[in-house]
Amino acid sequence: MSKIIITGAAGLVGQNVIARLKSEPGLQIVGIDKHPSNTALLRRLHPEIEVIEADLAVDGPWKDAFADASAVLLNQAQIGGLDEQEFIDNNVVATEQIVAAMRKHGVPYFVHISSSVVHSKAEDFYTSSKTAQERLIDTVTDIPHVVLRPTLMFGWFDRKHLGWLRRFMDRVPVFPIPGDGKFIRQPLYVGDFAAIIISSLRNKPVGSFDISGLEQIYYGDVIRMIHDTVKPRARIISVPYRLFWLLLFVYSKFSSKPPFTTSQLEALVIPETFPVIDWPGLFDVSPTPLREAIRQSYLDPVYSSIVLEF
Repeated sequence: MSKIIITGAAGLVGQNVIARLKSEPGLQIVGIDKHPSNTALLRRLHPEIEVIEADLAVDGPWKDAFADASAVLLNQAQIGGLDEQEFIDNNVVATEQIVAAMRKHGVPYFVHISSSVVHSKAEDFYTSSKTAQERLIDTVTDIPHVVLRPTLMFGWFDRKHLGWLRRFMDRVPVFPIPGDGKFIRQPLYVGDFAAIIISSLRNKPVGSFDISGLEQIYYGDVIRMIHDTVKPRARIISVPYRLFWLLLFVYSKFSSKPPFTTSQLEALVIPETFPVIDWPGLFDVSPTPLREAIRQSYLDPVYSSIVLEF
């Protein structure tokens, strides 16, 4: 590897890959992201890499950065929100623009970050746009690539899912769990996923791989495990599903970008599991036990002092 382009560089996956990859001797990293506050944090944490602030759904000079790239991590994604067009722009249109840039500059390989939701029964903007994105990637037969489909991730820089819920525990006296909380999840530690991505960038496998968390656990038990680890002020309580849905609906009327939406809640309670493969053996990565991964995510001094502002 000599030059790597990382799209969505200031998000959950990008930040974790860069933190682990930037010490690679002789490697030039170019990170591209459109969110001003996130790119500012990326520049502050990693001043040695080049950071470009750009909307990848819009044609522009950012495409010139793909010249001489040895690989691309195609990673940008719209995960939450209420506007369908944002999902289409960030997950589909931006991908079309990135593929065009790779073809123009003859990029020899890329890693595409898809999602386990392409197997999901959920019907929401994220699922439909990520499914359309992967179908688009399937048409890119002229550039070797690997498709990685992670399940729900957590770890450093997680501002959408478990990370937001962990911070919420410090802000409220009670923490609600919808219903009995017995919804099977397969959380994936982003540190392990970053190691899989780096292995892919080095070894250049091709094909599609479902990267699921190895441990199946109820959502409520995950929350209790985080609670036991960080010992926040909030007390956990169970809230009827319909009331929980209504509270999220009302909250969305006062926030243009709610961190957790009714559609995400509806997807949460669907009883489904995702394929588990031997990704530790395939990518030569040692998996981190779930409880230890939670400890690393939420008790690490770097996370506590810097990442909570993310």
